[in-house]
Amino acid sequence: MEETKKINGFKHLRYTAPKYSREVMEQKSLEFYESMNQRRTVRDLSSEPIDKSIIDRLLQTASTAPSGAHKQPWTFCAISSASLKKEIRKAAEAEEKESYDHRMSDRWLNDLKPMATDWHKPFLENAPWLIVVFKQAYQLDQKEKQNNYYVNESVGIACGLLITAIHQVGLATLTHTPSPMAFLTKILNRPKNERPFLLLPVGYAAEYAYVPDLKRKPLKEVAVYY
Repeated sequence: MEETKKINGFKHLRYTAPKYSREVMEQKSLEFYESMNQRRTVRDLSSEPIDKSIIDRLLQTASTAPSGAHKQPWTFCAISSASLKKEIRKAAEAEEKESYDHRMSDRWLNDLKPMATDWHKPFLENAPWLIVVFKQAYQLDQKEKQNNYYVNESVGIACGLLITAIHQVGLATLTHTPSPMAFLTKILNRPKNERPFLLLPVGYAAEYAYVPDLKRKPLKEVAVYY
């Protein structure tokens, strides 16, 4: 069996993957589910340092995500600078206060009550790292503007892998989306083809971190078999 072959004039590699017994698959899937079922949105983050090498590996993992035409239309901005984190917090809280005071409906605010959240975002300074994910609406690495495809879907999948990777190494995060987020483009001096997509504070959970006592929907409510 050939290890490589040309398809449409491009080199392709033979793909192989381990094939597990049903029993091993059951065990692996159960262990992974039980691990991920412990994942929670954590707002009480410790300021304990985290080595850059760990962040490097988390971002490499996120970048294994599939993407439209393999364009990989994402940029991960990893921030440990105290001054930048302070600037981001100030701008984010200004937008969040406006949202809580004027933009959010009463129903929305009521739905947020169990989460015990408001416009104050101390985790943006407490966390040793902030990861701001930008989506690349198009590419600028050619003389002419080049299209990207399924950008939101591709970047969303990459963010899911990133959140999973963060949890798997024993760290915590939360998905923060202050709206609008254009201030992130300005503060981080990002190019015109990038749009802020998601902000993830990353750190250890604080010693006394509390999360809402929430229950996830059972399988029968989220899955339909045909």
